[in-house]
Amino acid sequence: MRPAGDSRPDAAWSSGGARPHAVVVGGGLAGITAALRLADSGARVTLLEGRPRLGGLAFSFRRGELTVDNGQHVYLRCCTAYRWFLDQVEGARLAPLQKRLDVPVLDVAHPRGPRLGRLRRTALPVPLHLAGSLATYPHLSPAERLGVARAALALRKLDPADPALDGIDFATWLGRHGQSRRAVEALWDLVGIPTLNAPAPEASMGLAAMVFKTGLLSEPGAADIGWAHVPLGELHDTRARKALDARGVRTELRTKAERIARTDDGRWTVRTESETYDADAVVLAVPQREAHGLLPEGALDDPDRLLDIGTAPILNLHVVYDRKVLRRPFFTTLGSPVQWVFDRTDSSGLLSGGGPEGPSNKGGGGRRAGGQYLAVSQSAAQAEIDEPVATLRERYLPELERLLPAARGAGVRDFFVTRERTATFAPTPGVGRLRPGARTSAPGLALAGAWTDTGWPATMEGAVRSGFSAAGAALSDLGRRHEHPLQEAV
Repeated sequence: MRPAGDSRPDAAWSSGGARPHAVVVGGGLAGITAALRLADSGARVTLLEGRPRLGGLAFSFRRGELTVDNGQHVYLRCCTAYRWFLDQVEGARLAPLQKRLDVPVLDVAHPRGPRLGRLRRTALPVPLHLAGSLATYPHLSPAERLGVARAALALRKLDPADPALDGIDFATWLGRHGQSRRAVEALWDLVGIPTLNAPAPEASMGLAAMVFKTGLLSEPGAADIGWAHVPLGELHDTRARKALDARGVRTELRTKAERIARTDDGRWTVRTESETYDADAVVLAVPQREAHGLLPEGALDDPDRLLDIGTAPILNLHVVYDRKVLRRPFFTTLGSPVQWVFDRTDSSGLLSGGGPEGPSNKGGGGRRAGGQYLAVSQSAAQAEIDEPVATLRERYLPELERLLPAARGAGVRDFFVTRERTATFAPTPGVGRLRPGARTSAPGLALAGAWTDTGWPATMEGAVRSGFSAAGAALSDLGRRHEHPLQEAV
């Protein structure tokens, strides 16, 4: 693997005639990854993105003094592809991982009053790394803890790629393995909802098995959590553009592909409103419905199955207080409609010095010190995704005061909402048979996106992995031996 910034063409092509031209349609993580891999293999690459920025559905925007992520995104230590991406854009130090998994879990509905538990690991081998945490987890009874351990051992034996698992829902499997409603709420859904974007009854058992087996039952540190300490746009747009530029990729923003067609000589054309691009290979890295509209006839045996891949929303609530109300970087809850809460103060540019409001001595002034900005991430938000802001404010501000005593009496400087109605593909039972692989029936045309058959749910990791696969398929069709960044040469 070449280091970031090395744009030297592959010797086999640079010395053997014209380098092939690849066009990547879509500038999310999947498309950026495919473009980086194709360029590193010596192809000339043009990346087309309809938006005025890169990053897809993991981006940032400005709101007054704040730089805001559209939603809270995290990754795990087992997300080796996304970690590769961070290395390529020189962003790993800006999105550090926990030294060890540690998740504060606050139950505000406990009969004896609010109780704080923790899900954390030790350095012991799997599955003992979680045994101590489970043994003292206050949100489950001793019998429920023992039942969870038995279910985890059974889950560890499963093959997530087994088609039979894709046909049943996670809740059914948990019920067969003696999991109580409380165990599902306090552990399985606590992890499953934010990673799958669906509660257990609506999630494919195959995808659930993949999440829990890989994240919690593969290696001791697999589930250690990482998140960006800078705006996502710094990683997925600014630094990604720099990495693409260093490799000679031509990036065209505000440029939407309108038609992809095969030419008589077996090459490709990609037409936009103002230009037509000739290509030896095309990677289509857009959402499934958009891909369906662009696919040429015969590229997939049953292209309409893409329309059967549903979508699931994520709602994010953003609250700016006039004082510090949370001393942890994040926490999650039980007995509350609030799911996960993250402190985004520093990454947003809002200073949190604890002093009086006033101009900052950094960045030119104008920022107010002493406040705190919290992001509340609500996955599987079908019931609330279209609720008015006023309704959400009325519902969630009192709930945050119930969770955070320091918020009682604090002033709210700002409350706003970001909505991603099609944030992920819906991980429903049977979705596995609908997800296409990277390779199509049309040589030189490959598919990328977290919705393709990566084996992962719709995560940043899945998006990057799909970019690997799509670039690999395109290179194979070009007759180029290539090396997978996470595997041996293929």
